[in-house]
Amino acid sequence: MRRLLRILVLGGILGVGGLTGCAGKKPPPGVTDLPRDGARPASGVALVLGGGGARGFAEIGVLRVLEQEKVPIDLVVGASVGSLIGALYADTGKVLDAEFLAVAVNEEDLFDYRLFSFFSGGFVKGERLESFLDAHLRNKTIESLSVPFVAVAVDLRTGKAVAFDKGPVARAVHASCAIPGVFVPVTIGEATYVDGGVSDPIPVDIARRKGAEVVIAVAIPPAVPGSAPSNPLEVAYHSAMIMSAEIGRLRAREADVVITPEVGNVAYDDFSRKKALIEAGESAARQALPAIRAILSARGSRS
Repeated sequence: MRRLLRILVLGGILGVGGLTGCAGKKPPPGVTDLPRDGARPASGVALVLGGGGARGFAEIGVLRVLEQEKVPIDLVVGASVGSLIGALYADTGKVLDAEFLAVAVNEEDLFDYRLFSFFSGGFVKGERLESFLDAHLRNKTIESLSVPFVAVAVDLRTGKAVAFDKGPVARAVHASCAIPGVFVPVTIGEATYVDGGVSDPIPVDIARRKGAEVVIAVAIPPAVPGSAPSNPLEVAYHSAMIMSAEIGRLRAREADVVITPEVGNVAYDDFSRKKALIEAGESAARQALPAIRAILSARGSRS
């Protein structure tokens, strides 16, 4: 099943990643048509969490260090698994709470495989993901979260990245995590959504448009296999992962500081190495602390 899902992810990335289009006339429920240059509805420090499947557990380690070092987080923006980790943290604003849930979650909590769901666009319906969040989050709506939060998904018709900054947390995160070809796309209002990582894997642009003065981004690199793939499907899959990661790397350059945990060859669906991933996130965050302190100091001197 794992090999099959990887092949399906490949199909989703190659089939959806090139979509382009224009915005609809009216944002669907839960989506804000964010102002561009000019109006700034927020300010402060934004943490942008990118995708990467199970490798995204490294983001918990990053959050742990930022909290220990008293780095302020005024806004969390997440795409794909980054929206899941971001929501777990934004719920109470305490890393310990987020870490407890992240460590407790397993593959069965997130993936409800249904063979006939394939005819609706994927093998996973995503109902378990929503149920997990509804059962464990103290705050059910984005507006009520302790830390301002945005989940980024992609409109399947237009290819436009959209920002969910209000409405049910579980539904927004589900849309942001809906890996093409694996998860059934999520319909909200009149629009259909897939994984935010398809076109905006590290949505620094969304954080800027929300008014963040300082942006710290976490970029999860692609898995590094023990040897170069030789099977044609594996070659194509790994090449697509590299391509997606490169798009994310280019997006991340818009951030003030980029944290890149060394996650090695952990597969996107490997939930057995959370401790090592969290430690990798911690290590990367500590290496980035001098740059973070410098940018915060410069910001303070301008205030």
